[in-house]
Parts: sequence; C-alpha cells; structure tokens
Amino acid sequence: MYPLLFRTVLTRLDPEFAHHLAALVIRVAGVEPVASVVRRVTAPAPDQGVDALGLHFDSPFGVAAGFDKNVTLVRGLGALGFGHVEVGTVTALAQPGNPKPRLFRLVADRAVINRMGFNNDGAVAAAAKLRRLRRARRRPVIGVNIGKSRVVAVEDATTDYVRSARLLAPLADYLVVNVSSPNTPGLRGLQAVETLRPLLTAVRDAAGSTPLLVKIAPDLDDDEVQDIARLAVDAGLAGLIATNTTIARTGLSTDAATVEAAGAGGLSGAPLKARAAEVLRLVRAAVPAEFVVISAGGVETAEDVRERLAAGANLVQGYTGFLYRGPLWGRQINRGLARHR
Repeated sequence: MYPLLFRTVLTRLDPEFAHHLAALVIRVAGVEPVASVVRRVTAPAPDQGVDALGLHFDSPFGVAAGFDKNVTLVRGLGALGFGHVEVGTVTALAQPGNPKPRLFRLVADRAVINRMGFNNDGAVAAAAKLRRLRRARRRPVIGVNIGKSRVVAVEDATTDYVRSARLLAPLADYLVVNVSSPNTPGLRGLQAVETLRPLLTAVRDAAGSTPLLVKIAPDLDDDEVQDIARLAVDAGLAGLIATNTTIARTGLSTDAATVEAAGAGGLSGAPLKARAAEVLRLVRAAVPAEFVVISAGGVETAEDVRERLAAGANLVQGYTGFLYRGPLWGRQINRGLARHR
C-alpha cells in the first residue's frame, strides 16, 4: 500500500511537510502498548545482532543522522525494527537552519537533495531528551551526531564541538563528529588533515569513555579518504562513518532543469550507492580490523546491506530509503537479512 500512497498523495506534498507527517506516525509507533504490537511484526531475528563499539545492536541496520534531528523519534524507530538511531545533527546553539524550501525529491532517481542547514533545538534541549531516553526500558542504540553552530566562526569550531561533546557524550551510546555536511559554510574545510587532527583530539578528550567516530564526505578524493581514515585511527577514535551526502549531480535520470531548480545541497539516495561503497572499501583497507566502519549512502534493500557488510562494514545506515519504502522499511531489511543468513 505504501507505494500507492507515495505516488498518489505524498509526492503532492512539500517534502519537509510530508516528513513531519511521517514523524507523527513514528512517534505513535513508539508509545506503549502500540510499540509492543509493532515490535512483534518488525523485530529482527534473535541471531541478527551485531557487537560493535562495545555495544550490542539488535540489527546491523540503523537510521542515519538527519532523520531525527531533535531526539523525538528514537523509540518509534526502534519499535519499527532499526538497530540504532543516530540523532542530530545537534549543534551547541539552537538554530533554524536554512530558509525553506530546503528539501527536494528526485523521484526518478529515488534520491533527495537537502540543504536543511542543521536545523535543531540545540545541545541543551537534546541533552534533556536523551536523559529521559536513558531511563527507557526498550530503546535502540543511540548515537549522537554533532556539528558546528552556524554563527560560530570556523576558527572557533573546536570550542563549539567540545561544548556539545561535554553535554551530550555522557548521554550517548556513541558520538559522531560531523565535518562533512555541505550545508554549513566552511564545514567541509575541517576535513583537511591538519585542521581535523586537533579538532578530533579535543573532542575525543571531551567525550571521555564514549566511543567517538568521524563522518566524512564522499566527495573527498581517494587519498584524502585514506588519510582521514588513518588519522582517525592515530587519534584514538573508535570508528568512522562513510559517507555523508554528495554535492555531485552526475548520472541523474531526473531532467536537468528540475535538478537545477532544486539548487545547492547534499544529494542522498540511490545515486550515491557506488561511491559510498567505494569509500567503504578504501577506508576498510586503511584501518585495522578492530576499527569500526559504518557505511551509509545509497542503501535501500537487504541486498545493499549484505553487500556493505561483506565489504567490511560493521554496521549500515539508511535515511532516504525511508521516504521511498515507508515505515516498514526496517522490517523489510531485517526480513531480507534473515532469509539469506
């Protein structure tokens, strides 16, 4: 039924408004007794679990950052079968993000362009919600993705990240430094090794015992990918997430005028699949076996997840596929993985 609903109703709605409608359904799915009923249908098989980052994940498949920016959907997404939810991106200071419209579907490509700009309620508000979630009886693993506040100068980024890390790391199962979104001016420049090293070191120290990862862009060249991977190991991080959205627009089926009208922003979804898989292979080749690699980008089916796991990913994340597959997407992935164990 969902494909019919998507074609006839959801594609007629503004994408950001449609996301808010979906969020209402997800939140209901996380409220008892509804959550218990939903879990009977969506839960991964008992032997599908994965151990990574010193944590147990009921499923290797989780939700990437960007879907639950304000820590309101964790319980619902967990009930829907996702093994982990990475909330955020959270910034130290609350911010509204970029002007609307800022989210665009490329239906022919099963893709999305977004320039949301880290719209979120800030680290203090996120911390309050995470404290409540820590007391929850049933919840997935929770990662917290942190970024630079827009009003903070790039040269002051480390202080800004450390402020978020001190607030949020004690409440997170793992913490992620996002230096790869294309929607905050100057942010991707922080991926330069000479800039990234002191930033990661400072955030690692602020995070304490919480596992720390860094998330990189697919638009880095191959040598840069491997340099950052080795830096992450040298800096004592627990892992790396590959990849964020891309600024590339090559090979799209959507007509050029529609793509141009959407404008700047990060492209996610199926067109990112090949490059994300290649970056995963590059990272895995550069890091030791115990270093955790989470693969994201262009993941939509159980076969996609299996391929990433076979290529060396410890965990896999998705986001855009939720738009095209609907609320039972996690169940579809889990059932597909179970059939081909």
